[in-house]
Parts: sequence; C-alpha cells; structure tokens
Amino acid sequence: MEPVLASPASYDLFGFIPLWLFSLIIPVVGVSAFVYIVVRRSAPLVRAQPDPRLNRIPERVGRVVKLWLGQYRHPRYRTAGVIHIFLFAGFLILSFQSISMVLMGIKEGYHLPGFSGWVGAVYDVVKSYAATWVLAAVVVAAVRRVVFKPARYGVPARYGGKPHTFEALLVLFLIATLMITESLYEASYAAAEMNAGGHAGFIAPLTLVWAFSHLLEGTTTASLQGLHVGSYFIHDLTFFFFLCFLPMGKHFHVVTSLFNVFFMRLDTGTVKPVRHGVSDEQLDDLDRFGVKYFEDFTWKHLLDFYTCVDCGRCSDNCPANAVGRPLSPRFISIKGRDYAFKHYPLSGEIYKGKELIGTVYDEDEIWSCTTCGACEQECPVTIEYIDKIVDLRRGMVDEGMVPQSLQKPLGSLEKRGNPWGKLEKKRADWAVKDKEFAGKTRVKLLDKGDEAETLYFVDSISSYDDRMQKIAQATAVILDTAGVDFGILGSMEKDSGHEARRFGEEMLFQTLRDENREAITESGVKQIVTADPHAYNALVHDYGDLPPVKHISRVILEAIRAGRIHLNGSDGDGKVYTYHDPCYLGRHNQLYDEPRAILDAIPDLNRVEMARCRDRSFCCGGGGLMLFYEPEEEERMGVMRVRMAAEAGANVIVTACPFCLVNIEDAIKVAGLEGQMEAIDLSELVVTRMEGVAEPEPEEKEAAA
Repeated sequence: MEPVLASPASYDLFGFIPLWLFSLIIPVVGVSAFVYIVVRRSAPLVRAQPDPRLNRIPERVGRVVKLWLGQYRHPRYRTAGVIHIFLFAGFLILSFQSISMVLMGIKEGYHLPGFSGWVGAVYDVVKSYAATWVLAAVVVAAVRRVVFKPARYGVPARYGGKPHTFEALLVLFLIATLMITESLYEASYAAAEMNAGGHAGFIAPLTLVWAFSHLLEGTTTASLQGLHVGSYFIHDLTFFFFLCFLPMGKHFHVVTSLFNVFFMRLDTGTVKPVRHGVSDEQLDDLDRFGVKYFEDFTWKHLLDFYTCVDCGRCSDNCPANAVGRPLSPRFISIKGRDYAFKHYPLSGEIYKGKELIGTVYDEDEIWSCTTCGACEQECPVTIEYIDKIVDLRRGMVDEGMVPQSLQKPLGSLEKRGNPWGKLEKKRADWAVKDKEFAGKTRVKLLDKGDEAETLYFVDSISSYDDRMQKIAQATAVILDTAGVDFGILGSMEKDSGHEARRFGEEMLFQTLRDENREAITESGVKQIVTADPHAYNALVHDYGDLPPVKHISRVILEAIRAGRIHLNGSDGDGKVYTYHDPCYLGRHNQLYDEPRAILDAIPDLNRVEMARCRDRSFCCGGGGLMLFYEPEEEERMGVMRVRMAAEAGANVIVTACPFCLVNIEDAIKVAGLEGQMEAIDLSELVVTRMEGVAEPEPEEKEAAA
C-alpha cells in the first residue's frame, strides 16, 4: 500500500529538488558547527591545571545514576525540581525520536535498531506522552519565570541587575517548538490516513499527536503534505540550532552535567593540594601558589563554570549571601564562565588575561566564605566551590593580600601554634590549674611522660578560651566515666591548622600538621578523640598516617549503649531543646544521627528540629579564624541562627562545636534573647545529666580503650 503522504526522504520540491539533500546538509552543518564550538570551548580546559579524577570508577558511575540520571537533588526545591525532572525525563525519552527523525529525512522509513515491531509501538506511546508532559512543563516553567519570578533567579545590582530571563525563555520556546513540530509531523500523517479511510493505528489519547490529528481531520491532502514536510524541517533546524546554542550560555549544562557529575569530588571535608602531582617538598619550586590567573584553576573547576545551571540554589543556601556579605556562590561560577567566553572566543585570538582578584573577583568576596559547604550540598550538578575559594585565597596570601583582622591570628599561629598567641606551656592549664576539676578528674599529660591508649586532641579554642575550657573539662569527665584511658599532648600540641589551610596558609598548615603528627606518633596512642569538629575534620582528612579518630559524640553514644554512661531525665524543666548541626561535623563528615541519638537518650527531654537542619543546617559564622575576621555584613549569621531556633519553639540550643557555641552565645546577647534562650555544648549537657554508673566489665574497659 502506497503511503498517504510522502516523507522528506522521498519528496521532491517543485518536482525536481530532492529534499533528502537538505535533510543531509542540515545535520552535517549542525554537527560540524557543534563540534567546532565545543572544541573552542574546551581550549581553557586544555590550558588549565591537572586534576586526576579517574579513580573509584564504580562509585562515580553510581553517583551518575543517582545524581544525574535519578535527579536526586532536584526535588529539594519541589516545584522547580518536579518541572526539571519532567523536562529531563522527556528529553531522555525523546532523544531517540530526535535521532530517528534526523535519519528519517535521509532514508525512507528509518527506525533505530531495536525500535521496530512491538518495541517501537510501545515507544511511540511513551514518547507521545513524553512530548505532551514536556510541553506542559515548559508552559509552567515560563509562567514561573515571567509571573512568579522566584527571588533566587534575580541578579543583584553589583552583578549587573538584569535577570537572565531572555535566555531561559528562548530555550523554553525552542523546546516547545521541538515538541509541537514532532507531534505535528506524526499527527499530519495520521490525519491523512483517516481522511483516506484507512486506520491511523493506535494514537495515545490525550496527547499532542492525538489532539493535533483530530484538529487536522478533514484538511486537504496537499495541506497535510506541506505540514508534514514543513514540521519536519522546522524540527530539524530547531534541533540543530538548539544543539549549537547550548554552549553559548548557562544551558551548556545540558551537555556538560553528565561529565561534571561523573568527575565530581567523592570525599567531603577535603581540600585539594596546592598542585596535583607536586609533593609537599616540591612546593618551594613552584613559580606561584594557588589561583592568580584563570588557567591556574584545574580543568574540573573550569568545567564547573560551564556546568552552572544558574538556578541560584547555592546562593539561596549560602549563609554569607543571606547576611549580606559580598559573596554569592552562583556568581563565582557565572563570572568564571563569562571570563572564559570573553577570553576564549569562538574565533580569533585568545586574549591575555589579568590577575583575577581585582578584575573578576573581589578580595572581600573571597574572604567572606566560611567553607560551610552549603552551596556544594545543594548544587544539583555537583559544582565545587570550597576548593576554588581556598585556591584563590592561596594566591592572595602569596601576594600578601590578607585582611588586617586576620594578620595577627595567623602570625600568632606561626609563632605560638595558636591564634591567640598564648604560651605553649599554658595549653594544659584547664586540666591542671583548675583545682576543683583536677581534684575530681585526672588528665594524663603525655608531654610529661604519662602514657595512655587514647589521645584527647583538645585544639586551641578549648585549650585557651576561658568559656570553651568547660567543653574540654566536660569531655575529660565523659572519657573518664566511660572508662577510656586517655591523655593530652599539652605543650606538644599545636593548633590543628584546619583554618590555616582553608584560609590559604598552606605552608603554615603543613608546619602545624607535621609537628602534631610527630607528637602523636611519639606518644604511642592507639586512637584519637576530639570534641572540635574542625580538629576532627583536619585529623581525618588533612593529616593521614594517624591512629583512628573519633568525635566525642560517637564515644558518648557508644558508652550509653554499652551501659557505661547513664543519663538522668530532664526532671520536667520545661525546656525545649534543638540541635544545631556544626558544618564540619554534619555536612563535611555526615555525623548527624549520633548527637540526636544522645539527646533522645535523655529521658523526658523535649527536642524539636529547626527548619534548617542536618545537611541544610545554617552556618553560625564563627568557624576557626572566622572568629577574628571582620566582614562587611548586614546581620550576623549567628543571630539568624538563633532566631531560627526561636521560630522552632526552642529555648535551648545544643551544639557539638566550641566555635558554634561561642558564636551562638554571643548571638543570643546581640539578638536580645538573654534569659529567654541559652546555648550549651553536647558534652556539657551530657555531664549535667550523668549519674553514677556501674563498674564496667574488663572486656568493656578494653573496648572503651
């Protein structure tokens, strides 16, 4: 039986111009242009620094399946996430049809291998519904952009003030055109068959093809032929225009996101080395430290710039952005992408770039970051920010561009091993000079010749700050009660160097690390415990070659479950508790459940969650050297956090980090909530609730040690 309409592969325009020729020219030109554009876009990646990312392949494939294919993070913003999932799923399904249509114009009746017979019939139904829901998602997305205008899509005045609405609407228009023309192509043929008295085959009801075929029923064959061929070529031209348009802006992520997710950083809490492939001993031979020029970024970080979706989720969750600091992670990526587009144009010479600080990025912008990781946790395409920030800081430190407020604590770290500049011999005063405490709990001093199985690594703030010394004492009481044989390094301990590294002082960090590592090794301890998440993160991720490290929350929970620690009830104190997740305990090390399990082990304790908790916790703003930094901001992060606790109905904020505690206690005063709100460290709370415990069995003592 002759087909009722001629396909583009068999139709001759004006009776003598074969349309299959145009069907061949369009994809050849389109693919060639796309390849050329991508090659030009790849130029900065080729010039960038190395970044080995081909390890742990099975895990990377798993991340692709979960984060890229499964769109795992998108529903965290429900409306936008659902829209994107429908668009993404539709594109995956319709990609086979798009490829088929390109080849249909060249070869009559072409089908992709495996798409004939019943498989093809099922696919036709699925892709008809896919085209329909994609068009519906496009309409909803356009309405959101034009009418509702979510705040996170806005562009602040300091970044130009013009939202990127035009590009978004243009892409939505192109997607809609693809859906409509693909459906018209099939509907015109179905209508022609119905007009000829034939059977059009099964048409999925309530789809675009179904609607168009009924609307076109009764239309002349000549008109349907023109519509059939016209819709094909409009679809073909739109498809290849769209393909070549993708690398021109934020929609480059359609191409790059798969690769960006595959090459994502697999371990949280880490910081990249100064230069991959360069050992610590070779650092002095480098001509420059960190990132000063665009090409000093690694190729993966430039791929991040290309992959940015411009969705604003990172900045929407950034505490620095929330309090009005001059930082928006979103624009770290956008400005990087704009720089690449400008200095690596699609034709002509590559421009010679200038130093990034002062031209692309501002000093205050880079120093404003707390490295809390909220931006990276939220990004649906796994863009990395902390490594870029740290590398830019390394470059600034190398040039002597350090904020005035940070110069003294960094200098004190170098001279005294702590940012307060206090004497090394006073590091253990909290354990020996407080007669009341020392009379109840003996702390072994490993620098005085004592021996112990477990090292309690105190770090600087809990050693020297009068208020935070209470955390050190509470931790010691807990370890003693749990039957742990422990001691401290005393004068041999230096600051963990965690913040020194993240503030760009790499060589200072390495000095502190090496001295601590040597002291720990000489002490002969078998495990390490700390109550400071920053120290914990450094010991676990930055040091290497150490005995196993535990945060005190794990030690407490193990002791409770083993019966070595028993907790009293709250005695109906009427207080409502909430737990604040420290960034370097939660997001960077995934310790969310242990502190909550400890609170829930206290009988009758009333605990509520803040709206922003767990991996969406809000940084207190006081981590490490941030206590000394004097940023430009409209409101303190700690004050915002205290108000979140009040909104949740809590009047006691429990945390498990000395930096969080000092910042939240100060924020309570600034917010005028003294007497209404209080803050306490988890270890302190546990000590206030501990009761006498039975002597553990010998095997339990051995396990505790």
